[in-house]
Amino acid sequence: MGAAQAGTAGTHGFPPVRTSFVGRAAAVSDVRRLLSEHRLVTVTGSGGMGKTRLAGEVARLVAGRFADGIWLAELALAAAPEQVAPVIAAAMGVPELPGVPAAQAVARALARSQLLLVLDNCEHVIEAVAGLCAEWLPAADELRILATSREPVGIAGELRYRLAPLTLPGSDGGTGASDAVALFADRARLADPHFRMTADTGPVVARLVERLDGMPLAIELAAARVEAIGVPVLLDRLDERLSLLTAADRLAPARHQSLRATVDWSYQLLGEHEQQVFRAISVFPAPFTLDGAEAVAGDGAGPVIMRLVDCSLLTPPHAGPDGRSRYQMLDTLRRYGADQLAAAGEQPAAAAALARCVRQIARRACGEMQGAAGELAAASWLDAEDPAIRDGLAWALHHDPAAALDLVISLAPWWKLRGRLVTGYPLIRGAAAHAPAGSDDWCAAQYWLGQAAHSTGDFETAAGHFTAIIDVQSGREPGAVLAGALAGRAAALVNVSRLAEGIDDARRAVALARAIGDPGSEALARQNLHIALYYAGDLDGALHWAREAVAVNPAGVPGWIARRGLRFLTVALYESAELSAARERSTEGLALARQAGDLPGQAAFLDLMADLDRLAGQLAEAGTHLHEALEIADRIGDPTALLNSLDSCGHWCAAGQRWGQAVTVWAAFQALNQAEGAIDIPPDAVRRAQPLERAGRALGPDGTRAAGQRGAAMGMTTAVQFALMLTAADEGAAQAGPLSPRERELIALVARGRTDAEIAGELYISVRTVRSHLDRIRDKTGFRRRADLTRLALAEGLV
Repeated sequence: MGAAQAGTAGTHGFPPVRTSFVGRAAAVSDVRRLLSEHRLVTVTGSGGMGKTRLAGEVARLVAGRFADGIWLAELALAAAPEQVAPVIAAAMGVPELPGVPAAQAVARALARSQLLLVLDNCEHVIEAVAGLCAEWLPAADELRILATSREPVGIAGELRYRLAPLTLPGSDGGTGASDAVALFADRARLADPHFRMTADTGPVVARLVERLDGMPLAIELAAARVEAIGVPVLLDRLDERLSLLTAADRLAPARHQSLRATVDWSYQLLGEHEQQVFRAISVFPAPFTLDGAEAVAGDGAGPVIMRLVDCSLLTPPHAGPDGRSRYQMLDTLRRYGADQLAAAGEQPAAAAALARCVRQIARRACGEMQGAAGELAAASWLDAEDPAIRDGLAWALHHDPAAALDLVISLAPWWKLRGRLVTGYPLIRGAAAHAPAGSDDWCAAQYWLGQAAHSTGDFETAAGHFTAIIDVQSGREPGAVLAGALAGRAAALVNVSRLAEGIDDARRAVALARAIGDPGSEALARQNLHIALYYAGDLDGALHWAREAVAVNPAGVPGWIARRGLRFLTVALYESAELSAARERSTEGLALARQAGDLPGQAAFLDLMADLDRLAGQLAEAGTHLHEALEIADRIGDPTALLNSLDSCGHWCAAGQRWGQAVTVWAAFQALNQAEGAIDIPPDAVRRAQPLERAGRALGPDGTRAAGQRGAAMGMTTAVQFALMLTAADEGAAQAGPLSPRERELIALVARGRTDAEIAGELYISVRTVRSHLDRIRDKTGFRRRADLTRLALAEGLV
């Protein structure tokens, strides 16, 4: 996952700051201190109090204290309690695997990380947040959580910090040393560059911010009206609205009254059509484009959007990750708009409109991704629309299965590019269940289900999905659907040692794709024929078809298929000892994969670059490439890529005559490869034989046996950490030093995945004593994270 890899210090997921941070010095200092003393700190306060902005400022200031960084999970994106864990997982880059709940996947990642997790806007899913915090904190000793909510999380060990209003002017009416006045003045100058605090305006502003209870959002909304109506009229109008709301809801806290009055006042100033547009666009969970607003709120929404910006009900447009100008509604305003939308009976229509909007976007983006030239822009577009896509897809899955199926099929190429196809597997399967068997959409769904299963190394299931397509296509006019299914099944079959069948399917796919003139299918079929022949040991034939695959016109080939072709050509050139050409192709492929954000492709090319570096005698460069390959493959949960990199790590160790480590890594690789049900490719097994023989001579029978037993006992997580330790640039920089037997016992237990509480129980000592010992170990060695301690234990031979 993203948080578990080395080099992820700093802040992640926090939006860019576009205005100054005014006041709150004491609050920032308090929360920083509390985070050093408590593992769960919840900043509470009413809506608009500035909890999110405070959390962002604190995160920026304490980032250096967390080796694996600070990660923001915006829980406003979670529309229901069951979506909380998936939203957090997505924010942290933790892939979801079939059969593994998102909460469990996040727990595994957190257990080996030292980080601060910021859970923002928890109030609407507070029970789900409480359950996850209660589960994760005991299991992840280096985890700290900073939550923002309108109420505490409500579990043992939580420290609640009430965020007070901004400081107000003194009783003498002066405006000095008032954060509330300073914020108003700062934001008023943004709305009107000519605004000045004078002897006349000062007292009025002081009364105004006092009426607004020092709440930042209310102050900012009021300040935005300075140019339009002036401070005196602003105060008069605000007084009217505050009185009206208090009378309507006498039991609400005063703070709630003031914030609601501000929002309601702004809303009531709008015309009828403006209110309708405001209600409709509140359905967007994240920044949106003008086109998106018009798709949801109607063609006449454009001028109204500009009006809402003037009214500070929307932020001015700014470039999103896709380069498109996007507007954003503050969360409190969005929730207010959602209430109004429901009250007007318009919520079902708006949700359906959003689903139609994202469906159109996904279709267009999917079409653009069919050619390599449009892939980058299309993928960036979908990245920016991700929150809206999630909401639109959720609605479609419950209300319009046909639309849901169309949407998941359109999204599948993007999911594959971002290493999320496995997460999409259950969504595709669920949507496909409502489609008539054998229909075009059903076949498309089966194809992507096959690709997803192949990504996890479940080759039998992948072959089953592709066979289902082939069976229903029998008797129909042959087309790209059949060619793609044959090519996909060929790759799955050779991975379960059904080589003759795989070669036959691949040849049929090549002939069919060529006959129908479909470049993408033809390139994929040629690639998979290369794989089949390579696994069969026909290296000349494999090289021929690898070259044939990249010769297909790239203009009509999806980017992921084109890069896959470069990868296989690199392998074939490598096997044919054409190392210069192999390096050229691999360098090209890695650059393209980085540009596209193709994580699976990056892992594969980095692994190939490591092999080429090793053969060139550049072991330092090989270690750097291999380390990054392992990190990426671990983050996206790609078992095939991890196994490939473990095999490469064994060769890298052998090249440096680190014979014991080579035997250990290869023993882990072989045990894990067998457990995954994958075959040991003949050329790879042959290449491994000679260095293993040399290792055996260098180590002797007893040393070889011990090293092999150590590796065979490793699970995937331990083996990957071992390989990451070996390939780290600073490997060996921090030494164990004079550790006591008890301290060595402690780090061995950490390396085996024990929590502090489990270690305490096993050693019959207190948790506090465990933590005291671990702190001393960190001071002695310089290793701060549990992953570092795991590598230390591995380096010392303690596991």
